[in-house]
Amino acid sequence: MTRLAPKLTLGVVLALACATPMRAEQITVFAAASLKTALDRVADDWNAMSDDTVVVSYAGSSALAKQIQQGAPADIFISAAVDWMDLLQDQDLIVPDSRVDLLGNSLVLIGGQGAKPVTLAPDFDLSGLLGQGKLAMALVDSVPAGVYGKQSLLSLGLWQGVAANVAQADNVRAALALVASGEAPLGIVYATDAAAEPDVAVIGRFPEDSHDPITYPAALVADSSHPQARDFLDHLQGDQAGGVFEAEGFTVIGADG
Repeated sequence: MTRLAPKLTLGVVLALACATPMRAEQITVFAAASLKTALDRVADDWNAMSDDTVVVSYAGSSALAKQIQQGAPADIFISAAVDWMDLLQDQDLIVPDSRVDLLGNSLVLIGGQGAKPVTLAPDFDLSGLLGQGKLAMALVDSVPAGVYGKQSLLSLGLWQGVAANVAQADNVRAALALVASGEAPLGIVYATDAAAEPDVAVIGRFPEDSHDPITYPAALVADSSHPQARDFLDHLQGDQAGGVFEAEGFTVIGADG
């Protein structure tokens, strides 16, 4: 005799649905290279407490924006300048209502350990200090750290004297590495980069009014297929992540005090 299968009641169906675990997602973040030390910590904290996994790809903001334009599979973009985020927004490549100004930073002149401090002003002889050596900078016409650095040097009237000796790197961490390794005696990086590298010293700070405000906007990428990406974007704006960013030297935009 054929045995009939038991009839599934609505309660059984719901119980089975609840017992089925949600599939973990991999959330891909494209982030400015200067965020690496801090964002690695934030991502590790998230991965330790979440079923989903955050993977971060670092490069110059300009390179990452161009990759997104070409269809690279990113869920979140964090730029070191508003211009590149504006470009993607104008092309409908980010989710506008997810966009937030996340962090701020400052710009510094670095040298090797033991280098003497200087005051960066229009009368400063940067060319004389540099001598025949190279001034390490990120790409001055596209990567934010390089753009800010060139703006400052132009504002202070120092660009013309050092332009021929600038060694341009693909991103700010690559410029940092040139100074840390001794290949370049001086470099222009963010204060947070200098703090992350024990083999360099900050010898001067560029006036804030000598360049555009250093702002890191973050947003969801329009083609993202992972709803959990918004959860991580929210986490980046929370107190736990904010504490990490501040500990690494960033300014958390919107934080009290």
